[in-house]
Amino acid sequence: MKNGWKLFLSLLIPQVVGLTAGYFTVTGVGSWYQTIRRPEWNPPNWLFGPVWTALYILMGIALYLVWKRKERSAQKRSAITLWSLQLAVNFLWSFFFFNQHRTGLALADLVVLWVLILLTIFAFARISKTAAWLLVPYISWVTFAGILNYTIWMLNR
Repeated sequence: MKNGWKLFLSLLIPQVVGLTAGYFTVTGVGSWYQTIRRPEWNPPNWLFGPVWTALYILMGIALYLVWKRKERSAQKRSAITLWSLQLAVNFLWSFFFFNQHRTGLALADLVVLWVLILLTIFAFARISKTAAWLLVPYISWVTFAGILNYTIWMLNR
């Protein structure tokens, strides 16, 4: 596959997953989320869309940098598998939190997601240091999201 198509697909896949997960987020934010207790330091709702869009772009670029490399095919396959798993677990968080209103389950999902992102960073670093560094803002945001999710869970138990 030509690198142009790899770049296109690498950017498209996380955006499609993000848009699909965003459906659950938008429907939840407009109703249930407004009724629960949230910490005073909860970011404004308008911030989440741009942040996630940027993070999905960075994830796509990171995937592309790994996918386009020709060497180390077993390592590359493993790294891309981890990337795919973390993206699936990322999607599930929106479903658990906003659709099912299961803040505790969403928190457990975030713990799994955080570990998968870290493993993906390590796997990507063996292939492309740049790709690994592109995931650092993502794991940082997921760390913050985990603290926020935990606080919301505790406030609404």
